[in-house]
Amino acid sequence: MSLRSLAALLMLLTAGLGLGLVLADPLALQALRHQGFDQYQRWQPRPYTPVPVRIVDIDEASLQRLGQWPWPRTRLAALTDRLGAQGAAAIGFDVVFAEPDRSAPQRAAQDWPLSAAARAELQRLPDHDTVFAESIARHPVVLGFAVQADAPAAPAGPAPEARVRYVWLGEPAPQRLPELGAPVRPLAALEAAAQGSGALAFVPDADGVVRRVPLALLLQGQPAPGLAAELLRVAQGVDNVILQRAEGAAPALQAVRIGAFHIPTNAQGELWLHYSDAQPQRYVPAWQVLAGTADPALFDGHIVLVGSSAQGLLDLRFNPQGRLMPGVEAHALAIEQVLTGHTLTRPGWAIAAEAIAVVLACVLLVWVGAFVPSLWAAAAALLLVSGLLWGGWRAFSAHGLLLDSFTPAIAGALSYALASLARHFQSERRQRWLRQAFARYVSPNRVDHLVRHPSQLELGGQRQHCSFVFTDLAGFTALMEAIDPADAVGLLNRYLEGMIAIAFRHQGTLDRIVGDALAIMFSAPVVQPDHAQRALDCALEMHRFATRFAREQQSRGVAFGLTRLGVHSGEVIVGNFGGQTIFDYRALGDPVNTAARLESVNKQFGTLLCVSGTTLSACAPCPARPVGRLVLKGKTEALAVFEPVTDTDASERAPLAAYQAAFEALREGRDAEAAERLRALQAQWPHDPLVRLHAARLAAGERGDRIVLSAK
Repeated sequence: MSLRSLAALLMLLTAGLGLGLVLADPLALQALRHQGFDQYQRWQPRPYTPVPVRIVDIDEASLQRLGQWPWPRTRLAALTDRLGAQGAAAIGFDVVFAEPDRSAPQRAAQDWPLSAAARAELQRLPDHDTVFAESIARHPVVLGFAVQADAPAAPAGPAPEARVRYVWLGEPAPQRLPELGAPVRPLAALEAAAQGSGALAFVPDADGVVRRVPLALLLQGQPAPGLAAELLRVAQGVDNVILQRAEGAAPALQAVRIGAFHIPTNAQGELWLHYSDAQPQRYVPAWQVLAGTADPALFDGHIVLVGSSAQGLLDLRFNPQGRLMPGVEAHALAIEQVLTGHTLTRPGWAIAAEAIAVVLACVLLVWVGAFVPSLWAAAAALLLVSGLLWGGWRAFSAHGLLLDSFTPAIAGALSYALASLARHFQSERRQRWLRQAFARYVSPNRVDHLVRHPSQLELGGQRQHCSFVFTDLAGFTALMEAIDPADAVGLLNRYLEGMIAIAFRHQGTLDRIVGDALAIMFSAPVVQPDHAQRALDCALEMHRFATRFAREQQSRGVAFGLTRLGVHSGEVIVGNFGGQTIFDYRALGDPVNTAARLESVNKQFGTLLCVSGTTLSACAPCPARPVGRLVLKGKTEALAVFEPVTDTDASERAPLAAYQAAFEALREGRDAEAAERLRALQAQWPHDPLVRLHAARLAAGERGDRIVLSAK
């Protein structure tokens, strides 16, 4: 599969998977989104603006001064009366008064072993719940009710007459309101005396963090207010709450209007909280209010919430800033946001925008990862992902919008990683193909060396001891004229393929191919301490292969010639030569020319394989016949040259010991003995080239083993 096709497939897969995740909105994705929104709040908490909202805190100090909870309802009545007298616009209790006051005299009259007179006297005392109800009736009080999350949403008792009327703008959609279970209401007398009652429940997320406050919820099949919403209504003295439905086919809320306040909400009628840093001025200890030491100006015209920060009362919640807070603070924060007009909004189009962002990020970053050059691709991917994250942050910090830029950023980053991985695999596959193809033009060990050491792909050379094998095919030009050229080329290719395979098997480097001739070098580019042995072994195997190949062709009637080989070793300059346009990797030096001359010496002597004494001395013992000390054309120093003894030529060669005895006589100047031995060998092995050579030399008056060549 091509990279283009693979990239298109990745675009479809990543965009489809990302789109599916956004629409399915699994818990893991919600957790990621919420963690991101929480981080925004840590970076930029809501600036605190003093507004008429106060919390009367039943804190640890109040419990120590006034006694443990629950307090007598008469004390709560005194607290209510004092707050009302100081001008509180609305008083909300973040406490559920679902049971009668156990400290009331009437309860003591029933439970304690008293005389009839004492019991009657206690019965005449004011009932604590009645005192509290009368206090509630005198002031704008909102009581809280709890919700049993695991209980069925069936009525727990007769509901009081509703004091709030809900009006829908658009088609009613009560099913979108959160339905949390059955209510746990205050005592009927208390609730009847209050001007309103609101739910104390929150809708915490899976991690237990309170991020939203419900302004309306579904209770017994009908809308009911949250505590914050009811306090806003009572403080303004209005009866109607308007629920505004968002436009569109799917039922969803858009806003809640309470008196003068238009409050944007999410689709479930919840207000997103934007937390400020902890503000001690929000709180006034309850004991100070009861003791009369609290400044009345703290409550005049204020919405006052009565709740507890005491740990023993277990009304502590987690907030996005990572701290515990009293549950009453969440209601206070919601009211503060409404009064200041500061809201966080997750608009109805957020999911559509996030889905589009995911699709575009996946498609674009797959394209970047697949087709843009690596360095630019990494920079572009970083820029795009950073841009997405910055866009989400900017929407929050500048406009109060909660947009999930984390999912598109992560989806885009993963898409880029997958595309880069696919490109890497494609590149590796292409490199393998190029390497294999290149190895057809250049020796594989040269290719491997360049891949491992790319720094050596530069002009210049270095001194190095190497060995060289030169080959040439006899009579191929005549063969080309005798048979069809296409057949001749096919035959030559098969021959060269076998010869080159042998060279590569011995880790030789193909220096060049010149027609039917080959030049092989060893110990370059990779240093091979045993380069001489490798060269000799390679030449012997080539000789066997070439002789066998020639005989096979000759048996078919094709006059395929024999191969001549020359082997020599020495110090040369190895490296890249040429220019900036093209490199030619080769070895330069006299040993290269000498190896080539030894190959051509075969033509003059009738031999097929000549190896210099320099090479042979660096190899393991090998049976070889001395040719003589040759002075090549243009040289002044003689070079010892040998012909290795092989099974291939055994039938045409004199025995090594007999030839060696004749050659020693020749070398030591015993000419008569040498001539006699050579005549005897020639009579038995008339095709032995070295026997013929030295017999002819003696006949021509030459002496010794030093042979001066007049031709190359």
